[in-house]
Amino acid sequence: MRTALLPGLCALLVLVTGAAPASATPAGDAQAAPYAFAPGARTVAGATGTATAARLEPGATYRSSLPRNGKLYYRLDLTAADTAYVPVTAVPPANATVSATDGIRVSLQDAHGTPCSYSSAFSARFGAGLSPRPVTALAQREAGKRLCQGRGTYYLLVERLDTGNPGTAPSARWDLEIAPATEPRPARAGATSAPQTWNSATPEPLGGEPRDRLGGTGFASARPLGQGVWRTALVPGETRFYKVPVDWGRQLHASAELAGARGHGYVGGALNLSLYNPVRGYVEDAALGYTGVQKPAVLDPLPPVEYANRYAIPAGATAVRFAGDYYLVLHLSEQLAGTFGRGPFAVTLRVRVAGQAHAGPEYAGQPVPAGVFTVTGQDRQAAATASTGGGDGSAMKLVAIAGIGLGTVLLLVLAGWTVTARRAQTRVNAQKPTA
Repeated sequence: MRTALLPGLCALLVLVTGAAPASATPAGDAQAAPYAFAPGARTVAGATGTATAARLEPGATYRSSLPRNGKLYYRLDLTAADTAYVPVTAVPPANATVSATDGIRVSLQDAHGTPCSYSSAFSARFGAGLSPRPVTALAQREAGKRLCQGRGTYYLLVERLDTGNPGTAPSARWDLEIAPATEPRPARAGATSAPQTWNSATPEPLGGEPRDRLGGTGFASARPLGQGVWRTALVPGETRFYKVPVDWGRQLHASAELAGARGHGYVGGALNLSLYNPVRGYVEDAALGYTGVQKPAVLDPLPPVEYANRYAIPAGATAVRFAGDYYLVLHLSEQLAGTFGRGPFAVTLRVRVAGQAHAGPEYAGQPVPAGVFTVTGQDRQAAATASTGGGDGSAMKLVAIAGIGLGTVLLLVLAGWTVTARRAQTRVNAQKPTA
């Protein structure tokens, strides 16, 4: 009977942990999942000068790396009519020591080395959590503006902002994910000033029983979310990605609550909730200091998604300039482990999408990648059902949130199987003829 149960036990281990039995660990010893780069991402080496810069194509995703104190160039060939967006996600090693001001800075430049735009969104730093995590900065060239106009060759410059902490080996490199995109001009001229009035009040938090929803581990694997209350569990150092389809005219509100935990002390930036637009451009974030008492991180209200928001002055309002998938990224600081343990820690996401959807501008060409600024019925259905072709991992999440070790779960399962087996044996014995 034990031999017969072994295949089922192995299958359960794979189902619950996503790993073979030999690598399974108790929930209390769970490790942060590594960043998941886009499947099929092309590997490209950055150049130390523009003369040998490798060419990037809009619509493709690339994987590269950046050395300490590094400064690398990549090349793009752009038309005169398209606005170009080049998001760069830097992924430091999990064991890296970082400061609040460490991070990356990116820019697009013309052939003369003139930056195409100036914005704080072109740099990304780790912040008060002092925890290595994926950070994303966006470089862009806007058609119709004063700088960098016309068809030609442009250069993406990626620089590492690193204070040289002694805890990180000098040779340590940060992995990069680069995903260029382009937006065509509208077919007809529209408003050239941002909307002046919109509902800027913070709504009441959504209530109701939370539903389990494990996030992805990268932009490419972000898990769809719709309006509702969602629950997951994170271990210190872990980052999870979600995407919310937001149509033209609709307004996104989001918050994340970190559950209470045993322990005494204070951790700054314990939980970070970041919002990025469909081209992975930074919109805003919220971070919370933590003393072990349940507390929310709440994003500031943003205007409804409109094309004309690009003429706004506040950076957050400027970033909600097109429809599509908006990314919510959760990170739990590695610093939490020293004061409150390895967890896992329960996190509740509250997502509200308000406002009346309407048609967006008609573009004079096709965005690249296609559909990046479109919300379809399939997108809405995926957000409601979390259908991504994979399981929800509910069993593992419930175990993690309850703080029960995997060994305990397996003992319970084995006990259940033993009872079932005994009942089956009893039925067989009962059916045997007696002398």
